[in-house]
Amino acid sequence: MNPITTTIIMLLIGLITGISTGLTGASGVIIVVPLLSLFLGYSIHAAIGTSLLVDVVASLAVVYTYYKHGNLEIRSGIWVLLGSIIGAQVGAIIASNLPETGLGVGFGVGMVLMGIVIWFRSRKNKDTAASTTDEFIEKITPAQVIKALLIGVGIGLMTGIMGAGGGMMILFALIFILKFPLHKAIGTSTLIMAITALSGAVGYGMHGEINILGGIVVGIGAILGGAASARLANTFSEQKLARVAGGFFITLGVIMTFVLINGNIGLS
Repeated sequence: MNPITTTIIMLLIGLITGISTGLTGASGVIIVVPLLSLFLGYSIHAAIGTSLLVDVVASLAVVYTYYKHGNLEIRSGIWVLLGSIIGAQVGAIIASNLPETGLGVGFGVGMVLMGIVIWFRSRKNKDTAASTTDEFIEKITPAQVIKALLIGVGIGLMTGIMGAGGGMMILFALIFILKFPLHKAIGTSTLIMAITALSGAVGYGMHGEINILGGIVVGIGAILGGAASARLANTFSEQKLARVAGGFFITLGVIMTFVLINGNIGLS
């Protein structure tokens, strides 16, 4: 494959990844890892490390847009963040000793289920957008803090082992445990994902399993797609965003599951 074709493929992968992150706050691993492996011949470990680098740059572009619209609340998400940083380092160590087995289909199925949950939640909770940040802070109890820490550790482990920035699980935790409205949940989960992905990327980088040039090229596309989709997402109502994000999760989950099964590619 000639360099121009390779570059175009990388930019397209990044563009799709950025759009996904901007609309849903999800990690780009479900896109980056299988596509780099399938089309560009990356080893799974190299694809995972590179995907973490892409997650960092894409997430920062998305976070900035959500921040400008007031949809960022790191104070109450800090507990998930702390646990995830620890878990990411442990996961990276574990991953370096694991064979390249196929766990990717589970991610595709998980995305479909997450999309269904968010979609139906939008139909049941039409008044979510009326809630304020202060109300969410007041609802945080010691039990919720412990749950958030444990979830963070689990997310971090997933980040280190499978290359996922953890955006989908962080989003789930913020919505259903800390009771964030969707816009604020996406903005906050994306920031946490960026930091978690950076932690995981450091672990992979120490083992020489990141393609820096590939990460930069894919990252450029991800920044463009992420910034544009995040701006669009912040013009949506809570209910509309839930439907768009839910539909995106379902569609992407089905597509990626099909690709993984037929391409015989896993995420770890």
